[in-house]
Amino acid sequence: QVQLVESGGGLVQPGGSLRLSCAASGFTFDDLAIAWFRQAPGKEREGVSCIGSVDLHTTYADSVKGRFTISRDNAKNTAYLQMNSLKPEDAAIYYCAVTRGVWCGLSFYEYDYWGQGTQVTVSS
Repeated sequence: QVQLVESGGGLVQPGGSLRLSCAASGFTFDDLAIAWFRQAPGKEREGVSCIGSVDLHTTYADSVKGRFTISRDNAKNTAYLQMNSLKPEDAAIYYCAVTRGVWCGLSFYEYDYWGQGTQVTVSS
């Protein structure tokens, strides 16, 4: 049974940091391209970052470049999203998504499996 479980969300003040985790099971993790998406109330789901499965290339949305870092630990079947210098506009539900493949992109239709999401709130 394939499963993705996100964790690490919460309430943080503007300028603060959070690290999200995405634990995968039921997959050959090394074969997966992994992405983080987010969706705020009333807005479309937005691709935030992704990491490929072989050369570990990464892609970031312009809105998070220089502040967020995606990584993966294949030994732990877990991906991470380190979020620094958080802004109120970063508040959203953050989702982990995966697909089997080498390359990754930030379009939601590229991904076959999704987690349930974790809430990130940025407020003073």
